[in-house]
Amino acid sequence: MNTPPAFIFATGIENSIPRIKGGTVRVDEMARCGHYERWREDFALVQEMGLTFLRYGPPLHTTLLGPGRHDWDFADQAFGELHRRDIVPIVDLCHFGVPDWIGDFQNPDFPNLFADYAGAFARRYPWVQLYTPVNEMYICALFSARYGWWNEELSTDRSFVTALKHIVAANVLAMRAILAVRPDAIFIQSESTEYFHAESPAAIAPAELRNQERFLSLDLNYGRRVDSGMYEYLLDNGMTRAEYHFFLHHSPLKRHCIMGNDYYWTNEHLVMPDGATRASGEVFGYAVLTHQYHDRYALPVMHTETNIREDGEGAAERWLWKQWANVLRVRNDGVPVVGFTWYSLTDQVDWDTALREENGHVDPVGLYDLDRKIRPVGVAFKRLVEQWRDVLPAQSLCLQVPVVMPSAHQIDGLPEAYWVGQARQRVR
Repeated sequence: MNTPPAFIFATGIENSIPRIKGGTVRVDEMARCGHYERWREDFALVQEMGLTFLRYGPPLHTTLLGPGRHDWDFADQAFGELHRRDIVPIVDLCHFGVPDWIGDFQNPDFPNLFADYAGAFARRYPWVQLYTPVNEMYICALFSARYGWWNEELSTDRSFVTALKHIVAANVLAMRAILAVRPDAIFIQSESTEYFHAESPAAIAPAELRNQERFLSLDLNYGRRVDSGMYEYLLDNGMTRAEYHFFLHHSPLKRHCIMGNDYYWTNEHLVMPDGATRASGEVFGYAVLTHQYHDRYALPVMHTETNIREDGEGAAERWLWKQWANVLRVRNDGVPVVGFTWYSLTDQVDWDTALREENGHVDPVGLYDLDRKIRPVGVAFKRLVEQWRDVLPAQSLCLQVPVVMPSAHQIDGLPEAYWVGQARQRVR
């Protein structure tokens, strides 16, 4: 049995599944990146990188077949292999999409259906401790129901609030369902860290509005009372007082959480007087924004996503160094930063158009390319992990996440079908 690492160095395997083009096309990043054929190789690469933690989840649209109906075949194989390798999964159960039969995030049945699924997953894999039930709740609602890019492809404030309340309710109910099975479960939120800069004095008001809105998903998730302007906005666009108080009622779940925050070059925005926005590039940077979020929620922090495209001139390596320097800065300032992630393990496909188009464009952001050949940033990340993994824990034992390694957990209670599947796989 391995000793749990004191700091969470991680990568992830992209499992986005939004629908586009009026729901006629499913964007399955695991399929596009070849993971379904090469998952054993991918897990081996995680260990080759010197990593113990992996952001990972089964494809929701092919695993959740209907209310109480599941196809665990792929998940049994994949999670069985993660257990065998003693890799700690941070399980990403919903990543930007839902099964066809649920429809989209406007469906009021989604929260309870998803919570049932989360509970079923936890019962089937009781050795799993770390979860991100719903990935990037704010971005999911924004892209699906205000920008009109994915899933419901709507673009009104009411559709945005509807998607947001359903997505966050699903996350809250899923946490509760998982804790009923695994009381020591830990939830790492993985939410986008945003900031909106006013382009001119005339843009100050719309920028301030967006800077309040950026906190909505985490305010609701952690049961924090939203700003007064946002309260009126929510109620004006379909949230009821009872729904709002539902989130406040679940505030005790916060103590099980780590505030995972994602930061990319596109996370800061320039706001125009009419409220339109465009990317501003890195202005404040990860350290400044993380202080803002930590001051608001007072939770341990994990940098859960970052990357930048490789340009052949070392851009990705420089970005890695800059993000790591920011992590060290906020940690040295007294913010309990417990982990850092380069996302993802391999290159991705069509993220240059935010998955809105089927162009087959390879996004060179991975530690490895799609042929599973290591990129320069992969070499740099592996070196970073080797150099820092034994240095960081010296700061304080109190800043370590109480992780139970897979190999330390008894799994005799797993369903018989799991072991049958494992035996079948060994025969193959």
